[in-house]
Amino acid sequence: MKQIRIVLSTMATGCVSVALFTDSARAENGQIAAGILDGLAVGTILGAATAPRPFAVYPLYVEPSPVYVERDCYWTRGQPLWDGWRGAWVRPRVRVCD
Repeated sequence: MKQIRIVLSTMATGCVSVALFTDSARAENGQIAAGILDGLAVGTILGAATAPRPFAVYPLYVEPSPVYVERDCYWTRGQPLWDGWRGAWVRPRVRVCD
């Protein structure tokens, strides 16, 4: 709703200024460039006023960075197990961390 009011008030201001100064509108001595620059400035102001705003500038929750703990681990042979598929005793590799 606020954006609509801004657009309407800007348009009304432009219409009033055109109505008041239409009799003296002449382009002499490089005044066309000034008119173009004024139009670009008004367009920039109007666009900035009606642009959507982000929900929050800063996030409300920032997830902490992960902490990695380096342990002293090594691989060794574990307890013997019977492997019925192979039909033999197997000693699997086991990771041991201190």
